[in-house]
Amino acid sequence: MKPFGYARDALCLGAMALYALNRWVVKPHVDAGFLHDHFNDLLLIPAALPLVLGVQRLLKWRDHDSPPTAGEIALHLVIWSMLCEVAGPRLVAHATADWRDVVAYAAGGLVAGLWWQCAGKVGAARRARPALSSPVETADR
Repeated sequence: MKPFGYARDALCLGAMALYALNRWVVKPHVDAGFLHDHFNDLLLIPAALPLVLGVQRLLKWRDHDSPPTAGEIALHLVIWSMLCEVAGPRLVAHATADWRDVVAYAAGGLVAGLWWQCAGKVGAARRARPALSSPVETADR
């Protein structure tokens, strides 16, 4: 199985690009509720989890290079939800708790988990397929 890309993972890179685009280009000019309040929350797991798992791998706290497991996604979802929606509003003056943010984190985590599992299976299936003979090789036989 091909090792997980961590910071080079396509979904991670795409989520980081969408976050930056929404944060610095869209939000200042559009007052749409979803784009302003929850779109970036959807991107938390796909953008941040691969980076955190990459650090954990470097520290040898993670012993495999497979895509994130359901347990890893769920654990980080709970930790980040508690930090951002419970501790954050108590420690940061302008922060507010919003249960809908947790729903967005979970939805993003679910979609990311499905993506990573499907991408891993598709990649494994492609690598398992026998190489096709070229027309030149077939004609020579």
